[in-house]
Amino acid sequence: VQLQASGGGLVQTGGSLRLSCAVSGRTSRTLRVGWFRQAPGKEREFAAAITWSGGSTVYADSVKGRFTISRNNAKSTVNLQMNSLKPEDTALYFCAAVYSVSLLEAGTSYPFWGQGTLVTVSS
Repeated sequence: VQLQASGGGLVQTGGSLRLSCAVSGRTSRTLRVGWFRQAPGKEREFAAAITWSGGSTVYADSVKGRFTISRNNAKSTVNLQMNSLKPEDTALYFCAAVYSVSLLEAGTSYPFWGQGTLVTVSS
């Protein structure tokens, strides 16, 4: 499976951005797609994940209530709607995929990665 992330940019505190991850290749019911982020000087961290059916999602506590992950069936994309952005959300955001029966939060469990898209939140 191949992944292509887009949608990053510069936004002020409190603003919104929507990231998109285009998924191509072999998809199946067991495909799970996650969003991760890595801030400068920090380790990569999990943000959210979704099943390919779109029926189940999981969020990191740091983004719960502000970010929404969803799947666009027609466009074969997984989107991350980010609202109420904070300076600490500034990071390089990556989408990743894994074939699994579970929703996984560990980045090391995901073998397929797209390139990152940069999100910068100014104070």
